[in-house]
Amino acid sequence: MTGQRIGYKRVSTIEQNTGRQLEGVAVNKVFEDKASGKDRARPQLQAALEFCREGDTLVVHSMDRLARNLTDLRQLVDELTDRGVAVEFVKEHLTFTGEDSPMANLLLSMLGAVAEFERALILERQREGIALAKAAGKYRGGQFKLTDERASELRRRATAGENKAALAREFCISRQSLYSYMKADKATA
Repeated sequence: MTGQRIGYKRVSTIEQNTGRQLEGVAVNKVFEDKASGKDRARPQLQAALEFCREGDTLVVHSMDRLARNLTDLRQLVDELTDRGVAVEFVKEHLTFTGEDSPMANLLLSMLGAVAEFERALILERQREGIALAKAAGKYRGGQFKLTDERASELRRRATAGENKAALAREFCISRQSLYSYMKADKATA
């Protein structure tokens, strides 16, 4: 393949850092999401997929950064390789071109299943922790963290068209919380 090397990085929350992903790996352009890998509804993933052309290589740190479920992982790799785009997973030292060996396909399936299993374990531990915290009276669920004044500023700036991900980082809240603040504003209007 002689096209561009397109990097894709993903972490699950805005507080996490993608710095270690693709460090020292030569890429021409990088797309980065701060969103769960539970599904494909990630803006920068979609942008990367649209950007890739025949002959390009999509370079991802590891399989679980591209997808956290086996179905999405296999579909993404198949869709890209069908278009003539190679998919390289740096950590696993695997590259898929569409002309892959049965062993490479087995590894994709096995490692993809492990990523899906890891996500299920994380969710299970989270549910167990919440249940214990509730039983101890220490869990109150997600609550608004901004003062009324800061919430008004957030809504004003978001409505004015400022980048929502950047606002969420600045106000130290998740994008989901930002949208909750926006809904709360509409409910009181």
